[in-house]
Amino acid sequence: MPQFMDFHDDLKLPHEAVEQITQEAKEHKADQFGVRQIELFHNASGKVYCLLDAPDAEAVRSHHAALGVPCGEVHEVSGIL
Repeated sequence: MPQFMDFHDDLKLPHEAVEQITQEAKEHKADQFGVRQIELFHNASGKVYCLLDAPDAEAVRSHHAALGVPCGEVHEVSGIL
């Protein structure tokens, strides 16, 4: 499945949200759009990068919309492993 990354410039995540995302990633849980969180990079300033498995970029946008989270640019990416 393709992987996508998106960036949120000002999304301060509460500890509980990070815990939930972490648990869902460990369980390899996909949502109704077929999107699965692979990794989440974040800091206290609200800079957040999401690495996701998804069928396509539109599924990533739908995933964020369903969570009520604005989604900017979505980029298909590849890793080195």
